[in-house]
Amino acid sequence: MSTTENRLRVYEQTKPLFNIPDGVTYLDGNSLGPLPLSTADRMGRVIQQQWGVELIRAWNTAGWYVQPRKLGDRIARLIGAETGSVTVGDTLSLKVYQALSAALEMNRDRKIVLSDTGNFPTDLYMAEGLIATLGRGHQLRLVRPEEIEESLSEEIAVLYITEVDYRTGRRHNMAELTARAHALGIVTVWDLAHSTGALPVDLARVGADFAAGCTYKYLNGGPGAPAFLYIAPRHADHARPALSGWMGHAKPFAFDLGYAPAVGIERMRIGTPPVLAMAALEASLDIWDRIDMHEVRARSLELADLLIGEVERLCPQLRLVTPRSHEERGSQVSFAFERGYAAMQALIAHGVIGDFRAPDIMRFGITPLYIGKAEVMRAIEVIERVFTRELWRRPEYDVVHAVT
Repeated sequence: MSTTENRLRVYEQTKPLFNIPDGVTYLDGNSLGPLPLSTADRMGRVIQQQWGVELIRAWNTAGWYVQPRKLGDRIARLIGAETGSVTVGDTLSLKVYQALSAALEMNRDRKIVLSDTGNFPTDLYMAEGLIATLGRGHQLRLVRPEEIEESLSEEIAVLYITEVDYRTGRRHNMAELTARAHALGIVTVWDLAHSTGALPVDLARVGADFAAGCTYKYLNGGPGAPAFLYIAPRHADHARPALSGWMGHAKPFAFDLGYAPAVGIERMRIGTPPVLAMAALEASLDIWDRIDMHEVRARSLELADLLIGEVERLCPQLRLVTPRSHEERGSQVSFAFERGYAAMQALIAHGVIGDFRAPDIMRFGITPLYIGKAEVMRAIEVIERVFTRELWRRPEYDVVHAVT
């Protein structure tokens, strides 16, 4: 069987595992992954059999307490991380806060956090808040994404960026930037929100120091699904936890009044893990355990090329902002259009769900586990109809919703 046939088989075997409503082409898995059909049953069993029957005993008998580490090891395979280097829990905002704080502590003599204008705003907000809390004269320095490498210098404490730009889909070269940063004594913190489940990541091979990511996008863990944090094993036993919660204590059930961090990645646990949310994530990871990320990546690029080529041919009024180069692209396709919000609402009304990011970006996620050539061709057909007929001019599509 050819490589292409193998990739197609992934789609054929995995699409039936997801709940995709009839008449919908779902191109927004880069923002919220669809529901795996097994999730409701998994959560129901946890609720009824574990919580319902075992009650508090389930922390031990059902393994609730060790869920963060076990789920972390399953995610580790998808991001090229070492066993025992990933923990799951809390939100991505908290995890990048923890990572950045620990990274700055490792480079106390330097005061500059370097990031780029393509980083997700919450990452920048968390950095600003941390810097203000520390009160040690740190500075957040922002440059354009393409200026990151030339902006690295020996005054930088931490390189703090998202691998794939959430708006444009532009991808940083993690291996090159990490190597360059380390040569200058810079600690690296990578946000993998738009990488995990979208493309192969190899944290151990590139030597990344810290990384964090979410599980509700490509990993299909559900709205509000817990985030994850990676610490390279060489740092894990001395990384300082800024948020020293009781679950990160060396002996949490000794109830000591003073804090002593646990060994390794366990020290980055904060509070009680969200057991029901983790049950939903477990159901999704049952699918991902069987997936080869290189196959997913190859198919994603093929489908994105098809979407780009046909939309540019049929709708010249749309301007591609996603890089054409495969090496510089994540797993989404973004077009700029002045009335992008209204146009996306028109597409959604006609059964093609993507999303919009201000000021003018229309995003389409390419997720090969449930998107194939037929779905992309249907999306192209609807996009052409919406733009050639200017359906986006209808006033109802200008109504701005709370979430775009």
